[in-house]
Amino acid sequence: MDPTNLVVESMEKRAVGERLAMIDDETMAGMGLERGDYVALEASDGTRAVAKVRPSFNDTEEGAIRLDEGLCRELGVSDGDRVGVEGATVRPADRVTVALPADLPPDRQPYVRTQEALVDRVVTSGQTSDAPLADEEAANDRVPMRIVATDPAGSVIVEEWTRISISDTPAGDLSMRGEAGGSDGVTYEDVGGLASEVTQVREMVELPLSHPELFDSLGIDPPRGVLLYGPSGTGKTHLARAIANETDGYVRTVSAAEALSKGAGETEGHLEEVFEEAAENAPAAVFIDELDALVAGPEGRETDRRVVSRLLSLLDGLADRVTVVATTNDVEAIDPALRRPGRFDREIEIGVPDRAGREEIFAIHTRGVALADDVDLAEYAETTHGFVGSDIENLIREGAMAALRRVRPEMDLDGGELDPSILGGLRITDADIRRALRAVEPSALREVFVELPDTSWDDVGGLEGTKDRLQETVQWPLSYPEAFERVGLQPATGVLLYGPPGTGKTLLAKAVANEADSNFISIKGPELLDKYVGESERGVREIFAKARENAPTVVFFDELDALAAERGNGTGGSNAGERVVSQLLTELDGLEELENVVVIATTNRPELIDDALLRSGRLDRHVHVSAPDEGARREIFAVHTREKPLADDVDLDWLASETDGYVGADVEAVCREAATAAVRGYVDEGGDVEGIVLTRAGFERALEAVDSSATDDSDRFADLG
Repeated sequence: MDPTNLVVESMEKRAVGERLAMIDDETMAGMGLERGDYVALEASDGTRAVAKVRPSFNDTEEGAIRLDEGLCRELGVSDGDRVGVEGATVRPADRVTVALPADLPPDRQPYVRTQEALVDRVVTSGQTSDAPLADEEAANDRVPMRIVATDPAGSVIVEEWTRISISDTPAGDLSMRGEAGGSDGVTYEDVGGLASEVTQVREMVELPLSHPELFDSLGIDPPRGVLLYGPSGTGKTHLARAIANETDGYVRTVSAAEALSKGAGETEGHLEEVFEEAAENAPAAVFIDELDALVAGPEGRETDRRVVSRLLSLLDGLADRVTVVATTNDVEAIDPALRRPGRFDREIEIGVPDRAGREEIFAIHTRGVALADDVDLAEYAETTHGFVGSDIENLIREGAMAALRRVRPEMDLDGGELDPSILGGLRITDADIRRALRAVEPSALREVFVELPDTSWDDVGGLEGTKDRLQETVQWPLSYPEAFERVGLQPATGVLLYGPPGTGKTLLAKAVANEADSNFISIKGPELLDKYVGESERGVREIFAKARENAPTVVFFDELDALAAERGNGTGGSNAGERVVSQLLTELDGLEELENVVVIATTNRPELIDDALLRSGRLDRHVHVSAPDEGARREIFAVHTREKPLADDVDLDWLASETDGYVGADVEAVCREAATAAVRGYVDEGGDVEGIVLTRAGFERALEAVDSSATDDSDRFADLG
């Protein structure tokens, strides 16, 4: 039977590294294949490989096959290519002989872990693979090796007992990649949530190195430098390592810590050596990690200026077919001269991953991890706003530690082997991940106070009309973007909640952020004001930058009147308030769109707020949060007594009728006073703690102690109604 031709697609992240071929159920059935069978794969040039086949996790198009990066490299294929696929018979291997690179020193051959690399893998004579090196001097190196003979011949699976020997004749076409600074085995399949960024970087790095004729035909010079920037932990260095491992050609990696030296001229000399090596081995790529630590701006030290000047000269004199890639988490610290065209002429942001990106990263970091059936990676991806790749890796590690703590009482730590039943049943459960979530703080949100509120609409008594308007303004654009796109409706940028103190404005903001499943950045008005020129504005810029990076986000300004008072009423001094208003106006309707970012502000003095902030396109939704009526007060009492034991003589309708003019905060204070009275009675008189209840008499004393704080504010809010 002739092989079936299938189109190659990239492997699903969770199965990368398992040397699998994944095919949709219908195609497998048509080929007579079952889960766990082996298939022979043949590229158009006749290169062959064998892999175990498994049905795909997700919907894979009929006529397609998913292959991981290792198999693609062996076959010399990429996404969109076709491979021939047919069933294969695989037998256990009695003996396998491998050939190592000619430039591997003989004294390092004993450190090559050939068995670790080949056990449980299907191999064929002529196949190329790699093995880890146990030598402490090069612990991260991988040694390429070729399968030169198997017994029996054909495709075989390497078992624990298979004898693996090294041929006396080295593989002349294989070589170590020590010049790359050591390969850690990271591939594109190990990079999650950065599909578009990976494509851009590959265009900038791989095309000039492998196909310079494309640029020659267009009559243009290829890109010289690429700057990867973004918050810490988003995967900049990880992506650079993947490109270093995947790129055909010489790759030289240098970190800022490695290059910096105290001696005059030594740092510049080291950079010169790196670029000279790259020029001699072109096509080549040079990777500079933590560029900001190597070159400061023009106000830096004399040493920094010398390094910048030398690096500028090296970039301007860069040899043909040499590309420079650098990473930084502080792009503003890079000298502007380095960021002009002809030097680092392409800047690619490696930002905070979205929900789909986080799910990919979860799949990568849980490969081979023992997970319980109740673990739902998609659910964690939905709720981990602001988590970057390193946070997710840390989260899985903390979940594993939580699982270990569960079984630690059953373990004998003083010696001896562990009970096999403990090891066999050890799994990371949903409860372990939830426990870890409370301990891991998202890196992308550390500079500002961010939380995912646990307040829901059930915690808001009354205010039905106000809740409806907030849902329409904040929750609907995030939950139903397709409806807004259909009618060409641009979501509102901001909402102003105004009304007397204690009516629940802050509570409403937290509830809508929670119901919209958004991050919540809380800003108290006065905390942004700074007497030093530019500091207040910088604080506003950083807040909105974080909000954009971690969208969807609700930015909440409490006491806006203290932060954005009417301009022109200053009496001298630093005028920080006026500068803050100007910066807020720029952020709200500036050139950078606030996508999936909503601003909610509260005030009980709306007449003090600058009019420019209240026009359409800025804080254009004005919602009056008034003192509750009797029905709303009854609902508020129900919320605040929900978890309190009430005596039979307590009537919430009576309480609502007796509290005319009370706002939500007053009602909460009444319930707190009544609860305090119940505890006081228990302390004074003793008795059974189960007998503590809130009585009508206690509420009557609480009503005498708590006065109404509502005022007639109709005139003050008339212009905003």
